[in-house]
Amino acid sequence: MEKYLKFRKELEKLKVYVPGKPIEEVMKEYGLTKIVKLASNENPLGPSPLAIEAIKKEALSVNIYPDGIADDLRIKLADYYGINKENLVIGNGGEQLLFLIAQALISEGDEAIMANPSFALYDISVSMMGGKVVSLPLDKEFKHDFKGFINAITDKTKIVYVCNPNNPTGNIMTKDEVEYLVSNIPEHVVLVLDEAYYEYAIRNAEYNDGLDILKKRPNTIILRTFSKVAGLAGLRVGYLISSPEIITEIMKIKGVFNSNKVAQKAAIASLDDADHIKNTVDLNYESLGKMQKFFEERNLYYVKTNTNFIFADMGIDSRFVFEELMKRGMIIRPGFLWGEDNFIRISSGTMEQTNQFLSALKEVLELKK
Repeated sequence: MEKYLKFRKELEKLKVYVPGKPIEEVMKEYGLTKIVKLASNENPLGPSPLAIEAIKKEALSVNIYPDGIADDLRIKLADYYGINKENLVIGNGGEQLLFLIAQALISEGDEAIMANPSFALYDISVSMMGGKVVSLPLDKEFKHDFKGFINAITDKTKIVYVCNPNNPTGNIMTKDEVEYLVSNIPEHVVLVLDEAYYEYAIRNAEYNDGLDILKKRPNTIILRTFSKVAGLAGLRVGYLISSPEIITEIMKIKGVFNSNKVAQKAAIASLDDADHIKNTVDLNYESLGKMQKFFEERNLYYVKTNTNFIFADMGIDSRFVFEELMKRGMIIRPGFLWGEDNFIRISSGTMEQTNQFLSALKEVLELKK
């Protein structure tokens, strides 16, 4: 049968994104009854109570198709940010939106510049469309090498991706750093700013809000999501902010009903709960602060973070740490996935979860003494 099937050549070498292990799988594999998952950068407080009520109410009408352009949510977001709804497109999570960007912009042979390590879907989405990935390593401080980005731009460059704050490292690119990049990118290149962790990052005065860049540079796309601070990861709802010209083209390929009606209503409700957002960010930095203190007491290096996770060097193979933590009911992400063998990435949690994690990590580190 294989000789009759002709798939696109890009699929032959296409990388596959590997998500963290599901809780149920780990419980079954290790015979555990309780799991603490600090692997996927989820909100430990869950959704806003207002979002939960919206979900319950909207569930009664899921027999009806959703608004295909999510107009109410676009209007709500436009008011929230002081922009126009024509600057917005809603997607089935940030994942779909990244693929839409590549589908709209990348043709075979086009180039896209990105950092490594960074979010894997940039590479995957560009490669799927036949584009060439130009991947530049982070510098010794785990920062984007923006001078290297500028030097790598050619006539074939269509997109420059900047994950700010970066995933998996958690650090921001400062105002001065981003300004250097923006000032030197040719006008024909689209700048994609992945701001999935925006609500955490704006606590840092040095963070550069992408909306300020968009006002000066229309050839910019900003990606944000309700998966992180809003706690709606399971509903899959994200959005792009860009110029009306770019949004119009992406709207053409987004799919008819790409955002479900429950997700739309939950997202609208979450924007009304400023207290929930504040409590989430406050808890996040309390949890990460305790982890940082633990690392400092043991002279373990970590990257300064403005996200809801931290990237830290354990001084031993992350595969060992990952397996031993799972035996103790803790799921994290091992750094070898990004080519950083001794690092692990840990999401923030409740203070109870944070204490449980640090107790388990202490045991694991002592095994290697």
